[in-house]
Amino acid sequence: MHEMSIAMEICRVAERNAGEPGPAGVRVVVVELGQDAGIEPGNLLFCLEALLASPPFGGAKPELQAVPGHDMRVAWLEVDDGRPDD
Repeated sequence: MHEMSIAMEICRVAERNAGEPGPAGVRVVVVELGQDAGIEPGNLLFCLEALLASPPFGGAKPELQAVPGHDMRVAWLEVDDGRPDD
């Protein structure tokens, strides 16, 4: 199941790009997944849910957005920076 290794890399990207609060501040990870990417969306979602529920993440939720083509990318992260003005 190559979806687990893909999910692990998505988590590494999220961890590197979480900014000041770090991975515990990540609330949502949005991944654009090409319909022809050769990745099973249900399996990827399952793997991401398991990894993001574990440390160092604080229970972030994954979202997959189907897009045309073969590409997959981390589209954006929602991060709680602790500021009350959000």
